[in-house]
Amino acid sequence: MQKLRIETNRLLIRNLSLSDLEDFHLYRSNEDIAKYQGFYVMDLKRAKEFIEEQMPRSFGEPGLWAQYGIENKSTQKLIGDCAIRRDENNIQVAEVGITISHLHQRNGYAKEAMRGIFSFLFSKQNIHRIVETVDAENFASVKLMESLGLQKEEHLIEKVFFKGKWSHEIQYS
Repeated sequence: MQKLRIETNRLLIRNLSLSDLEDFHLYRSNEDIAKYQGFYVMDLKRAKEFIEEQMPRSFGEPGLWAQYGIENKSTQKLIGDCAIRRDENNIQVAEVGITISHLHQRNGYAKEAMRGIFSFLFSKQNIHRIVETVDAENFASVKLMESLGLQKEEHLIEKVFFKGKWSHEIQYS
């Protein structure tokens, strides 16, 4: 499988590299960023290990999350990352997750990145359905999903015990 490369007007979505470590660690070590994410705050060692684990991955293996960097093309700096995976039971279904650095939020980058990912999945990967699950308390993500035109399919009450509490999740597609 080939390396991922998705370009939008301002962004390049591509495989992570060790040159991303400083920027990656900066936001992945921030408690506010990790609050609603499927990861915990990372120290520098864990951030490096994570990047090394993800560098060789390519999108497509059912059930396997592949993490990609989101680079600002004008600065050539990492401003976030996203995860994509094919469903293990139906390869025409994909799930997506996104994280934007606290230093770069509220600039439309998440929406632009998601649109680029959706275009890639629908037009180049023969994906029929994209699913996104967000914590119901993550109002920024809820707003993003609705602004992208995703449909709210379920609101799951106390679905997972996560980071010390029961969390409600909303599934969009």
